[in-house]
Amino acid sequence: MILVTGGLGMIGAHTARALADLGHEVVVTAHRRTEVPSFLAGRVTVEPLDVTDRDAFLALAGRHDISGIVHLAGSLPGEDPGCFFRTETTGLLNALDAARTWGIRRFAVASSIGVYAGRTETRWHEELALPAAELPHLIVAFKKAVEPLTTHSLRGSGVQPVVLRIGTIWGPLVDPESPFFPIPSYINAVLRGEEPRPLHADDGGDRCYAPDAGRAIALLMTAEALRHDTYNVSSGRPATNREFADALQAITPGLRLGLLPGRQDGAGDDPYLDTTRLSHDTGFAPAFDVAAAVADYVAWRADNPR
Repeated sequence: MILVTGGLGMIGAHTARALADLGHEVVVTAHRRTEVPSFLAGRVTVEPLDVTDRDAFLALAGRHDISGIVHLAGSLPGEDPGCFFRTETTGLLNALDAARTWGIRRFAVASSIGVYAGRTETRWHEELALPAAELPHLIVAFKKAVEPLTTHSLRGSGVQPVVLRIGTIWGPLVDPESPFFPIPSYINAVLRGEEPRPLHADDGGDRCYAPDAGRAIALLMTAEALRHDTYNVSSGRPATNREFADALQAITPGLRLGLLPGRQDGAGDDPYLDTTRLSHDTGFAPAFDVAAAVADYVAWRADNPR
């Protein structure tokens, strides 16, 4: 059985679904979000858990035979950075304690595309040195710390660490007004019959549909062997705002979306994650291009609030 912490969040839920599709038993933890999406109903076991409660975390092994952990549980920063770091670090250390105590096979943890911020390349791969950034976003700062905390904590334990540098993910269960990139709010304005805020046509970069991201993580958890401990998780190809606008217009009769010309910051390209390592070790290839992802998401939102 594989444990997915934060398994009712967007990435966690799609990871759980992909693991179930591969024939694995899955237990997911739920804390702030407790509603089980329709695509998981009856397919996973849900355990209420605050991951900062070490005793409650370790007690899961008394109810389930857990062989792997995908640690995706997390929170958003509030006004107190220290409180955010304390909460996130406690949850991570408890998950690592569980991995070592239970003697599991593989432990995957969420890092972020943000760790590459400051690199001048547009194709970001795992062998790039991570640059120092002056006062990065609190989430990015923590994700940079996650990587050595995980790999050092598991050294010599027999548990294989898998650091997931997760790209820009969107799709079913995403916050419709996500502050992290504009596509969810853009599409949801169209679904409400409103004129979306104009975007620059050629802006874009890394964008991956959530079912693809979940499947990539599931393959990393279940691959017979992995040659590395760090993997980019995304579609492996950039996408522009123009592609999203074209996809929306193709499935919405009469819709005409205005786009601003070019790129907001002038000529150039936006960065994206290279997923060669992921594809080589797991056989992963994205199932959704932009058009298929937009059509699938619009169909999902017809019956779901997010």
